Order: sequence, then C-alpha cells, then structure tokens
Amino acid sequence: MMWVDWWWMIFFSALAIQVFYFLFVFGRLAFLYKPKEDTLDEALDGVSVVVAARNELDNLHRLIPKLFEQNYGTFEVIIVNDRSSDDTEDFLRALSATYAALKVVNVRYLPGHVTAKKYALTLGIKVARYDVVLLTDADCLPQSPNWIRRMSYPVRKLEKDVAIGHGSYQVLPGLLNKFIQYETLLTALYCFSFGLWSSPFMGVGRNLCYRRSFFMERKAFKDLWHIQGGDDDLFINKYATKKNTAVVIRPESITLSIPKDNYKAYFEQKKRHFQVGKYYRTKDKLKLGFYSFSNLLFWVSGLGILLLSSAWEPIALVLGLILLRAILHYSIFKKAKVKLEGMGQVLWAMFFDLLYMGYFWIIGTKGYLSKTVRWK
Repeated sequence: MMWVDWWWMIFFSALAIQVFYFLFVFGRLAFLYKPKEDTLDEALDGVSVVVAARNELDNLHRLIPKLFEQNYGTFEVIIVNDRSSDDTEDFLRALSATYAALKVVNVRYLPGHVTAKKYALTLGIKVARYDVVLLTDADCLPQSPNWIRRMSYPVRKLEKDVAIGHGSYQVLPGLLNKFIQYETLLTALYCFSFGLWSSPFMGVGRNLCYRRSFFMERKAFKDLWHIQGGDDDLFINKYATKKNTAVVIRPESITLSIPKDNYKAYFEQKKRHFQVGKYYRTKDKLKLGFYSFSNLLFWVSGLGILLLSSAWEPIALVLGLILLRAILHYSIFKKAKVKLEGMGQVLWAMFFDLLYMGYFWIIGTKGYLSKTVRWK
C-alpha cells in the first residue's frame, strides 16, 4: 500500500509540472501569442547573408539562386567554402560572374585551436559589408521571398542585437522523418516560449540574425572555440537577454532544411547537439530538465499505478488523466505549428511523446558524455 501511495504522489507531482509547462510556458506561444498586423516595412539597411559550407555543392546549386530571389533591396550573400574537396570552389567562382552581390571566402586551412564551423562563420562575418548579419546553412531554403525582410526586422527596426527564427525540416515518408518533425517542434516550443517569456536561451544556426558589431565586440566565439558545435545555441545562450533579443514568429520567416534520412546519421547529429547542451547555463539546463524529468516520472509512475492497482477506480482515473494530458499536449503542438509554419497536422504528437522520452534519456545521456563529435 505504501508503494502505491508513493506512485500517486509522484504521478500527481509530475502531472502538475507538465501542466505548468503546457499552460504557462508552451502556452505563451500556442495560446497567447498573436502576431501584430503589419505591412512589410520599407527596408533601407543592408543585410549580409552568411553561409558556411563544406562539400555542399548540390545544396549550393539550390540555395544561392533562391537567396537572390529575395524581395529585399540591399543585401549580399557570403559563402564560406570550408576546405571543400568537391567542385564547390569552381562552382562559386563561375557563379560570381552571374551574381555581383555574391562574395566567396575560401578557407585553406584550419588553425589547431579552433573548431571548423565557428572559424568559417567568423571569417564570413568579418568580411561582411553590412552590420546586420543573417545566418543559415547550405542545406536550408527560405520559404518566402520576404525571409530576409522578416528575419532582419527586429535588428534593423527595433534596435535588437539578436533575432531568433524557426528552422523546419522537409516532410518525407517514414517513421524517422515524423520523429524529426516532432523533435524539431518541441525544440521550437522551448526556444520561442521562453523567448516570449523574456528569457531567451537558445537558437538555431539555420535561421539566426544578429549585428556584426555585437558579434565582434564579444570577440566572436571567445571561450567557445574548443567546443565542437554551439556556434548557434551556445552563442545565444551566453549573450541573449530579454532586452537585446527578439523572436520572429511568422511563416514567412522560416527556413526549410533537408532532414537526415537514416538513423545513424540522425543520431550522430543529435549526439552533437546533446553534447553541446552540457555547456548551457545551469538555469537553462533546468528549464529543459524539469520538463523532461517530469515527463519520465509521469509515465513511469502512471504505469506503476496501473500495474499495482486491482480496483477499476484508480485505473480509470489514471487513464482519464493521461487522456486529458494527451488532448492538451496535442492542442499545444497543433497551435504552435500553425503559428510557426502556417499549418498544424500533428496527429503523431502523442505517440512520439512516449518515443521521445526514451530517446532523450538514452541518446541524450550518450551525447552528454561524448567527447568525439565533429561538424563534418
């Protein structure tokens, strides 16, 4: 009987934490946030779009023409070719004759004390003509011709130093892709909900804007050079505040990336992300940890009650609360997806909530302890 009492206490405590996150954290994005009705501003300030690429020839074939279709008057595109062994350099040299605003930086060697992507981005940002710098990856595509205008607006017009945008993934058939969609949306819920709560702590390099002067005044990636990864979320985690950072929540502002198509590549990518997470500030690790740990306790204690109970009343109560939580969970994800991406099909959310729990604690722990991750 004592064990059952403990299970009930854990179950209700975990449920209370979950409901708090759903209503007061994630609910800020899903339920409370309403975009302001506006018209596209008359953009006058120049923007430098910076992309670090290594052996990304096929992706650059798609990305660069797409960037030059942007509905924006003054901008340049800087491609940092990081020691590519394919035909990237020849392709970029030829393309420079077509696009006058295309600037190419070729990295010939990597200094021993730095990590590759941070070094490549730093070189690109250093040669940027404009103070407003917009970052994306070679395998990403803006989903609107107004991407530059939308993403740079808080920096250009609202005097912010940082603007954080959403990076989605292409929808493909298969279980892995659906899981990637779920994990990406959960990450966005953390990022934008806490950002709206005046407590920004993460961003994605697939869609990130900040001032060149802000970056250089902080001596680029000072104290982060030795960490593989973290050119985006660790930089934001270290320097973003409620005063200097804005989140951009509009379907016109998102980028779409090509997702991993096999489990090995995906888990290697996520291992790198989890490895970077150990360097977050303690208070920010707690933001992630409380939700994940309460999720684990909720399901484990609920299962414990179901296994130990012989009467139908406690079983019905647990199953009823699980159903109510599932409805709230689904509503959160659907409304958040609509606001971020303009669409909201998330029928898979409940199933992947369970799957993500195991993934987080197994792959996350492995990544957290790993010391052998790399960019490319």
